[in-house]
Amino acid sequence: MQAMVLHKIGEPLILKRRRIPEPGTGEILIKIEACAVCRTDLHVIDGDLTEARLPLVPGHEIVGIVIDVGGGVDPTRVGQRVGVPWLGRTCGRCAYCKRGAENLCDEPVFTGYSRDGGFATHVVADADFSIELDPSADPASLAPLLCAGLIGWRSLKKAGEAEKIGLYGFGAAAHIITQICIWQGREVYAFTRPGDTQAQTFAKELGATWAGGSDKTPVDELDAVIIFAPIGDLVPIALKAVRKGGRVVCGGIHMSDIPAMPYATIWGERELVSVANLTRQDARDFFTIIGEASVETTTTRYSLDKVNTALGDLRSGRLTGAAVIIPHGAQ
Repeated sequence: MQAMVLHKIGEPLILKRRRIPEPGTGEILIKIEACAVCRTDLHVIDGDLTEARLPLVPGHEIVGIVIDVGGGVDPTRVGQRVGVPWLGRTCGRCAYCKRGAENLCDEPVFTGYSRDGGFATHVVADADFSIELDPSADPASLAPLLCAGLIGWRSLKKAGEAEKIGLYGFGAAAHIITQICIWQGREVYAFTRPGDTQAQTFAKELGATWAGGSDKTPVDELDAVIIFAPIGDLVPIALKAVRKGGRVVCGGIHMSDIPAMPYATIWGERELVSVANLTRQDARDFFTIIGEASVETTTTRYSLDKVNTALGDLRSGRLTGAAVIIPHGAQ
């Protein structure tokens, strides 16, 4: 097999040839069809998330075909198309797992962080945390749903019944969640990097009521805001954009420091909440919704050896929608 490997934090990934791994008890071996590139991958590579296991194959929005199973796994899963998300395993024993909050597990395993991920031709994953996917769908179109979609969905649930909802950072997650919001009858206000008219036009094409730079203020007060951009400076800006009783949801796993702000910014029973990881129930709910809402993903595709290019395009904001790695020539 081939894999793009991170050997040192802050350095480019290196293409390596490795032996195809064997699935252990409770695991499946997957031949990867596609793996989307997520901003969390940048946080891993840059060292913003400090406990990555090195050397490491990043990537956690994986779509592929099961080609082998380990002990205790139903052999009929061979040939099934599955998705592998960020949450790769939980302990099942801690207080959070026992009360159904497995996204907060005290001993989690994360795909592409504490175990090898999907910037490769093959990967081993836990069978119980792999999601059965539509065998007739385009795998590259499915891949961004495994994190951008799932975290976006959990963030949207945290936003509650907001009718007017702002999205700060119009990338992979926002372009998926916008479609769901429009289907649900909500109004979407899209905030992009100042001057990013391409992203603003894209948001309007998807049905956004308003689109502008994050330095702009819409005429209408918002019921809720989701911040997908990892920029702490946006928090007080977003709090000022929501009405009294409104809510700001931080949807990223990492964010730069939130600046000091006057108490008046959050006063009026405004709420600030974060989203951590996801649950398998989130996935079950989300993959039902996207079919009903006819969600379509916009992707730019790269071969396996172009992972560093894809990461650079994501970092610089050159992408519309999501970057997806297609491991051509998998063997």
